Amino acid sequence: MQLDHFDVVVVGAGFFGAVIAEQVANRLGRNVCVLDRRQHIGGNAYSEVDPESGVEVHRYGTHIFHTNSEVVWRYLHRFTDFTDYRHRVFTVANGRVYSMPINLATVCAAFGRIMTPQEAREMIAAEARAHTEAHGASDVRNLEDKAIASVGRTLYDLLIRGYTRKQWQTDPRELSADIIGRLPVRFTFDDRYFADRYEGMPVDGYTAIFRRMLSHPRISVRLGVDYFGMADRITPRQLVIYTGAIDRFFEYRCGHLGWRTVDLAREVHDVADFQGAAVINYADADVPFTRIHEFRHLHPERSHAPRTTIYREYSRFAGRDDEPYYPINTAADRAMLASYHAMTASHPNVIFGGRLGSYKYLDMHQAIGAALKTFEHEVEPFFQGARQRDAATHGPALSPLSA
Repeated sequence: MQLDHFDVVVVGAGFFGAVIAEQVANRLGRNVCVLDRRQHIGGNAYSEVDPESGVEVHRYGTHIFHTNSEVVWRYLHRFTDFTDYRHRVFTVANGRVYSMPINLATVCAAFGRIMTPQEAREMIAAEARAHTEAHGASDVRNLEDKAIASVGRTLYDLLIRGYTRKQWQTDPRELSADIIGRLPVRFTFDDRYFADRYEGMPVDGYTAIFRRMLSHPRISVRLGVDYFGMADRITPRQLVIYTGAIDRFFEYRCGHLGWRTVDLAREVHDVADFQGAAVINYADADVPFTRIHEFRHLHPERSHAPRTTIYREYSRFAGRDDEPYYPINTAADRAMLASYHAMTASHPNVIFGGRLGSYKYLDMHQAIGAALKTFEHEVEPFFQGARQRDAATHGPALSPLSA
């Protein structure tokens, strides 16, 4: 494969890479090659029609688009329209179903009585104080302490402890409090999973967005290609947008960053509806999976045959050959990442980004927003600098890489 006629090589066809490829082609008029080791575009947002049920499924787990960013929302509308889908999630615990995230309905159900918002606040605050007093310290020492400080003991034991133990394969008392943010509790009956201004599902699915994004004649897409098999063909005058694992780029010289992964077990059932919702969590520790996805509920506006596809999700630590999903982000990981960041200075023509390249968990809207900012603050200046260097060396003639 020849790469010398491309101005930009994008490694990874997920949202971060695809947005930058689209911007480079449309706004700079330069040639882009998008490489992906997988056999499809779209990264973890890839969707496809299950041949047995006819339901469009998300191969890497349910993806709901939501954002508060007007810029991101307007940008994505160049490639898709959205339905008015609003995501609602439920958790099964001790044989009962609860609304998530925790809201007033969840609190009332957990305590078995009707509460006003003030009564619910006071109940949770009292449980949080009791936990602190029982341990004789106000410091948050672990994930369990932090969770109880947010939701109280009853809700923690019912909905959080078992789920977290399965998700991390570790007792929550042995997990760092830094792993989670403050758990949200709504003291209203608002049961929407997301509270963002904009939310919906792309009318034609996610893969259609990427096809349109990457359809520019200056963009070439090569699938099933490992960047590391051809990295030595790239010159310093070409810009690389690298969205793979940053530790892999540097051959793990500072160590392996920690990740969680998931295994998704597919099942097809001869029923029109398996569980009544797109996602149901299973909080009990003795249930081996963390949740079940049923994708037909993401598009209630579509006609479906009386068959459905579900994925059961199992969580575990990621090995080197597994697909990394969630950064563990321990103190050791952060120190390791800082070392890798320092090493990027020796690669001035490489921009690291995306979930793997930045070692951050990014929602789709965050990846798109980050890509738009990266294009403005790093990609455009790279080529402006190249033009200035060319002019200084060769006079006003165009750079060999100019489109």
